Amino acid sequence: MKPLTRQVSLWALLVAMLLSWQSAFARELPDFTVLVEQAAPGVVNISTTRMMPGRSQGFEDFGGQDIPDIFRHFFGDRFPAPPGGGGPGRGQERQSLGSGFIISQDGYILTNAHVVDGADEILVRLNDRRELEAELIGADTQTDVALLKVDASDLPTLRMGDSDRLRVGEWVAAIGSPFGFDHSVTAGIISAINRTLPRDAYVPFIQTDVAINPGNSGGPLFNLDGEVVGINAQIFTRSGGFMGVSFAIPINVAMDVANQLREDGRVRRGWLGVMIQPVSRDLAESFGMDSASGALIADLDPEGPAARAGLRAGDIVLEVDGEEVERSRNLPRLIGRVTPGNDAALTIMRDGERQDIAVTIGDWPDSERPEQARPGGDSDAQARLGIAVAELEDGERQRLGIDSGVVVRDVDPRGAAADAGIRPGDVIVSLDHHAVEEPTQLRELVERLPTDRAVPVRLYREGRSLFVALRLGNG
Repeated sequence: MKPLTRQVSLWALLVAMLLSWQSAFARELPDFTVLVEQAAPGVVNISTTRMMPGRSQGFEDFGGQDIPDIFRHFFGDRFPAPPGGGGPGRGQERQSLGSGFIISQDGYILTNAHVVDGADEILVRLNDRRELEAELIGADTQTDVALLKVDASDLPTLRMGDSDRLRVGEWVAAIGSPFGFDHSVTAGIISAINRTLPRDAYVPFIQTDVAINPGNSGGPLFNLDGEVVGINAQIFTRSGGFMGVSFAIPINVAMDVANQLREDGRVRRGWLGVMIQPVSRDLAESFGMDSASGALIADLDPEGPAARAGLRAGDIVLEVDGEEVERSRNLPRLIGRVTPGNDAALTIMRDGERQDIAVTIGDWPDSERPEQARPGGDSDAQARLGIAVAELEDGERQRLGIDSGVVVRDVDPRGAAADAGIRPGDVIVSLDHHAVEEPTQLRELVERLPTDRAVPVRLYREGRSLFVALRLGNG
């Protein structure tokens, strides 16, 4: 019996240790119950109504459903209209659902701009089930932030945190209305910060693994102190649903936008007046840089702040007010947060040397898009490049709006030019920082080109200016 007793004792000890470990592990996990109890009253559900143009009589609706093809086949356009109308010109109501949160007791509410885009009516449902009609104070599509106002007082508000203090790995929680289910709570961690998405150049997004689905848009993202640190805005998905990657707008960015919308009805942001493109490894080498970083200026607005300060095409912006431009897509955000009229200290790379230039930042014009890349001879030289070029005719110069350059008529798919991405129809404006005005000059420049490194070529393509890196072979 003694061996059995010892076995039982050993198992009892193991079970006790396991239970103790589980209890200790559970104590390490965050408890969101208090956070939810305190914050939930300040989170709202938002529904919008948009009047759509009427559709053709009869066959567009049938008991709220599309007419089956079999009825179309037998009845054609003679099928009767549904009860209650439905003929030409009838308005259709389309509703969308989202979330938001109250930032002031007198009824100001933050949400996403895309939640209320095009809405003819905005309805806000509070935690106490009251429904209030909201007025759109303003929306900024560049940051996807909208400010609403309801006619109410003594509303429960949420506390704002400091999104600049967030750290990767810390716990966060979201409250919203996914698929219309009010006040649903999900939690996770911060996966990354300062994410720049392709079409959202002015927002340094917070990336999380918090479950976000349609209807969560506009809702708050909380830290463990119950403070709002972001507005849930987007998800990355291939299925239409949550896949583990969601993005939130930092609350510091959102509140700055909200304050401007409340005071002026619009948002002012800095504008440099340049078109930029990424710096590839070959381009970095061609410009004499050790690493591929910064934003390459491909073109400038001749009346813009950059041109007035002396910047020029081919300059690479490395820093703005001492902050490094790690990637070209970071530049619009860094410039955008500078108050128009103030100076910004730019560190650039020009002709292989670093320079500091002060630029008086302009006011971003509504008609402009963010600073971005504008997806704007001699036989021996042409053979070495693998292209055929010709002088620009007067009509081409006038049509393209450029004074100099040589036009590429043909490209050898196996040549150096093709490898660099040069296409027929491109206009070569400069080669290795030297202007190209005619084919003979191109020949002279090509003869001097090195074979051990890439050199920059400035092109004009489809109304846009851009750089490519050209590398000649030893042969």
